[in-house]
Amino acid sequence: MAHTTDTLDQVKQRLAQNEAVLIDVREQDEWNEGHLAAARLVPLSELKAGVNGDELAQRVPKDQIVYCHCRSGGRVLPASGILQQLGYDIRPLKAGYADLVNAGFEKAT
Repeated sequence: MAHTTDTLDQVKQRLAQNEAVLIDVREQDEWNEGHLAAARLVPLSELKAGVNGDELAQRVPKDQIVYCHCRSGGRVLPASGILQQLGYDIRPLKAGYADLVNAGFEKAT
């Protein structure tokens, strides 16, 4: 699995058109310090522990592209491998949280 070649503009457009969702695979404490308004929290530790597929499907739809991000682009690859095995169209972002904020993704308030 490699980082997606989709541009951040493509990501924004697909999110705006409800063609995609964005998940944050950082941990709860990092999420609490700041996260993107469009993101949903699905920590890598939870995925590694063996998340319930039905419960995950309620949080992350299987009929949309799933972009994932972390702090610096490292945790998205193992997380993406797990999600890909569960049948998701997963596209890991190389851009980390701060990069996404700098690219104009809205921070949650």
